[in-house]
Amino acid sequence: MKWHEYALNADKNSRHVLGISGGKDSAALAIYIKEHYPEISEKMEYFFTDTGAELQEVYDTLDKLEAYLGKEIVRLGSEKPFEYWLRLHNNYLPSPRQRWCTRTMKIKPFEKFVGDDPVISYVGIRADENREGYISQRETIKAVFPFAEDGLIRDDIFQILEDSIGIPEYYEWRSRSGCYFCFFQRQDEWLGLKRRHPDLFEKAKKIEQDVAKRKFDWGKAEVEECGQGYTWSQTGTLEEIVLRAEEKEKKAGQTGKKSSERWQDVLRNEIDDDPEDQACLICSL
Repeated sequence: MKWHEYALNADKNSRHVLGISGGKDSAALAIYIKEHYPEISEKMEYFFTDTGAELQEVYDTLDKLEAYLGKEIVRLGSEKPFEYWLRLHNNYLPSPRQRWCTRTMKIKPFEKFVGDDPVISYVGIRADENREGYISQRETIKAVFPFAEDGLIRDDIFQILEDSIGIPEYYEWRSRSGCYFCFFQRQDEWLGLKRRHPDLFEKAKKIEQDVAKRKFDWGKAEVEECGQGYTWSQTGTLEEIVLRAEEKEKKAGQTGKKSSERWQDVLRNEIDDDPEDQACLICSL
């Protein structure tokens, strides 16, 4: 049975939910369903799990999408700021192997939102991707994959957005939505944060500096740690990362010509993100 047949024939008590991340795929999926499957769109509940550490550009995209859909995007949250959860996790920064931020600040609020209700969750994974996203272990939650089943690929998603709300602005310098301190950011993306949101960069740097300090038990000496759990990236501190990015940018400027293409077109033609490099899989709901 096709995904839309399953959705249309579902029990009337089933809830239809689509998680919006502020990124391209989930936004495009909401628009795609509204335009091609209006009967399903009418039943849909949209939600956004707000960590409190999102970029302003994400909120701007949510506002545009909300207006286009003509429906509210319910804002969920973990009820506590990141710093609270950081202390609760012994001041150990999240990392690709320790994604406590996703579990605590994304998944738990979502599961609280749906409770024990029967739910059909619409996931924005495309036909040209090789990943699963967040799949709940609850028997009451059934995931469906409209893009994957209908054969939509990366280029289709960009076309949907260009024809409607536009591509989220942060993609001009960043490859994904998510928290301003996301540990999956590349060197050039940390540099982009420093230039476009210097206040947020300084906040991320302060969190890192505070976490990196470790005192010996006898309290007579202090040492700074570096690496997983102590810095946002295992490749060094934020200061070191942006310095390397600036040096790389300078060398590229000396040897190459600046592209005259729109950043939207450059982005559209890029190779997609590594499937192993998915920061917040709950956002694929």
